[in-house]
Amino acid sequence: DVQLVESGGGSVQAGGSLRLSCVASQYSVRDYCMGWFRQGPGKERERVAQINSLGRSTYADSVKGRFTISQDNAENKVYLQMNSLKSEDTAVYSCAAEGGDYCQFTYWSQWTQVTVS
Repeated sequence: DVQLVESGGGSVQAGGSLRLSCVASQYSVRDYCMGWFRQGPGKERERVAQINSLGRSTYADSVKGRFTISQDNAENKVYLQMNSLKSEDTAVYSCAAEGGDYCQFTYWSQWTQVTVS
């Protein structure tokens, strides 16, 4: 079965940085679209960033210029580097993997808390 395991959440002061990691098993991150999502308190789920099999990345307007999605094909991992964090970035975050339809996400990691104070 496909499994995504996320790590790297935690608490940070405003202006600081965090990096989230997501390792996939029984799945090749290089071959499909991978994404990062978040859901803040009282907010709807938001697609933060995604990267396709060609390495093209897109971002939500709210994080452009601050967040970077990348992947390490040798390690089968996807990362979300979050810089210049703001209190409004506080949310639970999850990585997701495409299920076959282009950038339609079927597989999800656990949700990890990121708190910016």
